[in-house]
Amino acid sequence: MSLRWINPALVFMLLNPGAAAISTERLLQPSPPTSRQGLPRPAERPLCPALQRAVEGSLGPNTAPWSVSVLDERGQLLADINGWLPRIPASNQKLISSAFALDRLGPDFRLKTELLRHGDGNLEIVGEGDPDLSIAEIQRFVMVALGQGGSSSTSSVSFAPVQLMVREEPRQRWWPADWDPADRSYAYGAPITRLALTSNALHMAVMDPARRLQRILNSTVQQQGGQIRLQMVDQQTREAALARSRGASVVLHSEDSAPMHALLSLANTESHNFTAEVLMREAADVWDVNRASLATTRWLQAQGVPMTGLRLRDGSGLSRGNRLTSRSLSVLLWRMAQHPLAAFYQASMAIAGQRGTLRNYFWGTSLEGRFWGKTGTLSGVRAISGILETTDGPRYVSMIANGAYAPNSVMGQILLASQRISRCPAWTAALTLPAEPD
Repeated sequence: MSLRWINPALVFMLLNPGAAAISTERLLQPSPPTSRQGLPRPAERPLCPALQRAVEGSLGPNTAPWSVSVLDERGQLLADINGWLPRIPASNQKLISSAFALDRLGPDFRLKTELLRHGDGNLEIVGEGDPDLSIAEIQRFVMVALGQGGSSSTSSVSFAPVQLMVREEPRQRWWPADWDPADRSYAYGAPITRLALTSNALHMAVMDPARRLQRILNSTVQQQGGQIRLQMVDQQTREAALARSRGASVVLHSEDSAPMHALLSLANTESHNFTAEVLMREAADVWDVNRASLATTRWLQAQGVPMTGLRLRDGSGLSRGNRLTSRSLSVLLWRMAQHPLAAFYQASMAIAGQRGTLRNYFWGTSLEGRFWGKTGTLSGVRAISGILETTDGPRYVSMIANGAYAPNSVMGQILLASQRISRCPAWTAALTLPAEPD
């Protein structure tokens, strides 16, 4: 089922199995106003001794593979192990790209795929990477181009040749440069393109999405008995053609994606790499992944997120060149909780024991239904970061393990301890935050 044709409440329920017990009221209310005012700076306060000891006990003597940070609702760092040390975050990277996209684009933003008529009469299909773009929708563009219906005309088939440009990203941009070649053939490593039918994935990745698109367009034209001169163009060729064209471009037909809050849920709850990559690029308003990563980095810095060792190479976390710290992730979670659109951000995450990538974790424990988070997994990498509901208010937890033994059980122990250990009246000025290295 396509996401775009159903009610937002139903979208939420479909993307989030087990959510029936969780109120969606916040999501269905009118969108809160976007605010550009600065968020408060995180405070560097003493650690919580009891929780610090519990975390140390869970990790045991070998803390080298681990980074753990726990903040309370006031931004106080309750516990911290190697929180300043940059590590490979895997899909925890999506917490950054989704926050960036939500802040820049808002909860109701939709990715558009449009058929344009330029001043010279030529047509063009332009896309923004809709992950749910279907073959039927592409066929509708052809029908409109042939004058057989759609949003622009109800006339009969036109046999006059039609010049149709289809813009796509060059092949060298289809994958981030450092994605493992072995990952690229799988659905989770599918190429990132503007006109991506079914996210460029079937059972495996579609390795040449431009050719597939061209084949479908030509087949539809032939079936309708029309005539279209199809031209696949890059950005440079497109700009040259538009320079020769006179007059304003007109949108003949448009297909919209599901709204942002559904896209965020797809990226975070189900850890959909393609969607996360597109969201980062659209938020940055540039499809070069290096430039988009730089724009995201600058946004993080503007939010006051700790930048020690931080390095972004993609929007999904599939790159092993990414580096994040548990402090940066926990501070981001804390700061997004103060954002006017905080409800949408939290609602995009998996829930322990109930939905998404956390549906099979922590069920039957006190964490079930009370931890909203994002998982991350690569070979030798395990990460989990999110919002933990406790009797003392929310806690913002980030754990990254690079090369740790049996990390899942340890992460569960730390979450339970973070939930169980109440406020710490024994805070003293002597227990100061460990300093970050220069």
